[in-house]
Amino acid sequence: MKEELFPFIYYENGKLKIDGVDAEKLAKEFGTPLYVYSQSALEYWFREFDSAFSSVEHITCFAVKSNSNLSILKVLGDLGAGADTVSKGEIFRALNAGIDPKKIVFAGVGKRPDEIEYGLEKGILMFNVESESELYTINRVAERLGKVAPIAFRVNPEVDAKTHPYISTGLKTSKFGVTFDEAVELYRKAKELRNVKPIGIHFHIGSQITEIAAFGEAARKVAEIVRELHSTGIEIEYFDAGGGLGISYNVNEPPIPAKALADQIIPVVKELGCTLVLEPGRRIAGNAGVLLTQVIYKKEREEKLFYIVDAGMNDLARPSLYKAYHHIVPAIKKEGELRKADVVGPICETGDMLAEDRELPLLREEEIIAILSAGAYGFTMASNYNSRPKPAEVIVKDGKAKVIRQRENLGDLISREILF
Repeated sequence: MKEELFPFIYYENGKLKIDGVDAEKLAKEFGTPLYVYSQSALEYWFREFDSAFSSVEHITCFAVKSNSNLSILKVLGDLGAGADTVSKGEIFRALNAGIDPKKIVFAGVGKRPDEIEYGLEKGILMFNVESESELYTINRVAERLGKVAPIAFRVNPEVDAKTHPYISTGLKTSKFGVTFDEAVELYRKAKELRNVKPIGIHFHIGSQITEIAAFGEAARKVAEIVRELHSTGIEIEYFDAGGGLGISYNVNEPPIPAKALADQIIPVVKELGCTLVLEPGRRIAGNAGVLLTQVIYKKEREEKLFYIVDAGMNDLARPSLYKAYHHIVPAIKKEGELRKADVVGPICETGDMLAEDRELPLLREEEIIAILSAGAYGFTMASNYNSRPKPAEVIVKDGKAKVIRQRENLGDLISREILF
């Protein structure tokens, strides 16, 4: 009998399974901490999102920042995904995974000239420009190369996404993009330059957004700019609505269907006649991955219970950085008493917490637990803090597991250093 937590992640006969593979066996075979991704879940979430926009011409550009593993990118690229990138390194990864450069967009507030040159040489779809200074830098680089750079401006529509302030990006106070009021004038300036060509417009109001109406409000405001540009002879081909659709981090809360987002944006795009560009990341990868970790010690003092595990904030930063919630379950399902406990890592920081005051079944030392919804902004944000090697990554499908990133060893920690 199956008890589904998320698609392709479930209990069967009391054992946690990921795409048909026993979580405890994975931990035993590959060690912990261990990132495990379900290929079937990746495919499921991509299709659920992409199909919601099938009534309009569109490109679904996976946000590489959310999970940059080459095998993950290849799985999605094989389904037709493009790539939303914010660095030369992410473009490099996307190309090496086989993603079509004409499906790659390049955003980010701090593009260096060498990164702009790399994007131009690789023939990416467009640069999402975030300042007037950047516009002139792109023009200079393109002129030197004898090329014309396709651009869009990232416009802040002044819409409150009602998400964590660290990941809310569409307000005037944000470091990202250009203001709504200056956008039209910047497009006019761009039109006068010889080595850039405005072909799109872009907005991105934040991440992990569950207030769907915010997307519609932002799309309608940005559409006003597109109509004004069309009236002045500046044709906008691509309407890039960014990413940010939230997921459910709690197994008891159903996710917002991608169709709800589509219902907000599609009417706007149809009226404009543009090709829609979308940049989901977390929505596709988040609930396709888990982080397996082992309880090293159980520690109790006064009324406080700690489970000390071998994964820490260096492996999964979100709980420490954002106070983010991740559902935690044991690899072997347990019935009976629940107790409030902190799940903490081995890092020498008080903030090294994976869960605080969480009601959990009683766990024993050496037991394997799974931190769910770790497929996005998990490994990509990992570090070697406290000189701890980064974990391995494994992908599973139909009961078979493959290593897609080897666990780092001690030699890897110093392999790039030079002792003088």
